[in-house]
Amino acid sequence: MNRDSVLPGYFAILRGRSPSRYRIASRLHVDYDAAAPQEELWKVHDGAMQEFRDALDSSPPDDHGKKDKSTSLLCLKELIAMRMLNSCGFCERKCRADRLEHEVGSCGVNAVSHYSSEFLHIGEEPELVPSHTIFFSGCTFKCVYCQNWDISTNPNAGISVMPAELSECIVRRHLEGARNVNLVGGDPTPHLHTILKVLGLCDINTPIVWNSNMYMSGETMKLLDGIVDVYLGDFKYGNDKCASRCSAADRYWGTITRNFIHAHEDSEILMRHLVLPGHLECCTEPIVRWASEHMPDVRFNLMFQYRPCHSAHRYPELGRSLSREEISGSIGIVKKYGLSNLANTKYSLDS
Repeated sequence: MNRDSVLPGYFAILRGRSPSRYRIASRLHVDYDAAAPQEELWKVHDGAMQEFRDALDSSPPDDHGKKDKSTSLLCLKELIAMRMLNSCGFCERKCRADRLEHEVGSCGVNAVSHYSSEFLHIGEEPELVPSHTIFFSGCTFKCVYCQNWDISTNPNAGISVMPAELSECIVRRHLEGARNVNLVGGDPTPHLHTILKVLGLCDINTPIVWNSNMYMSGETMKLLDGIVDVYLGDFKYGNDKCASRCSAADRYWGTITRNFIHAHEDSEILMRHLVLPGHLECCTEPIVRWASEHMPDVRFNLMFQYRPCHSAHRYPELGRSLSREEISGSIGIVKKYGLSNLANTKYSLDS
C-alpha cells in the first residue's frame, strides 16, 4: 500500500510541497481587538477560518509570507485559549475551573503545564517515526488500566514548560531527524493554551500530530482547526457504560464520534483502538463497525499490547492480558467490516 495515499497532506509537508497548518495560521493576518468580549473573538475566529481554508487550498510550498507575530490567526487562537482558562472547557467535562486562579478540575492541571519527557520515538506508527513525542503530565481520563499512570495521575510530574525553551527543543529535534511534533501525555488537551504558545514561537515546517483520547470539547476542536495536521486518536470504548466504568468518562460515544467526524472533515486521521480483554463485543466491534461506516479508508491501528497496569486488577476482566482467541477474534471483526488500512499490527489479516 502507498502510505502517501492514506495521509497525503502529511507526506506533502514532509516532502516540502506544502506548509504545515500552524505555519499558515501564524502568517494569516486577522484584525481583532484583544480586549473584546470572548463571544466577539469567536466570531472573528470563525470568519478567519474561512480565510484559512482558502489559503490552505492555494498555499505554495514556500514560507507563505512572513510570520505575523502579533495579530495572526494563531495569536487569536492562543488568546481565546488563555481566556478559556478562567472557566475551563478544554475537555468535554467542562468543569469550569478557574485555572488562572490556581483552581484545578478533573485533570488536575492548573495554568502551568508540565511535561515528563520528550524524545525521538521510534515505536509509533510507521508513517510517524522517528517522531518527536512530548509527554505532557495530567489527563482528562482516569483509565483504571493506564500504562502511563505515573504521569497521567500526577499533573505536576516532570518539567514546567517554558514555551521558548520547548520551542527551541522542537527545532533541535527537527534538525535531528524528527518527522513531526507528537503532542501526547497523559493527554495534551489540558495544555492547549501552552501548546498554542509554543507553536507561536516555532517557525519550522513540520507536521503537528495531536495524540489524544479525543475527549475534547467542541470549542477545543475549533481551536485545533488549522493547527493539527494529523489526529492520532484513541477510540477506546464502544458505549458509554464501559467508558464511565473504565475511564470515568461521561457522554463518551457521542463526544468521540463527533470529534472524529470533525477531525476527518478538517484534517487527517490515524485511528487507534487498544483491544481490551473481555471487551470485544461491547467495544471493539461497535468501534470497527462505526469506522467502516463513517470513514472506511481511515488508517486504523488495532493494538494488542494491553497489559494490566495501575488499578486494572480491581476489575475482573481487565486483570489479565489478552488471550490468543481475543486477538484472532478482533482481527476477525476487522475482516468482517472490511477495514483494510491497518497500521503497526503484528498479526496478519490473512493469518
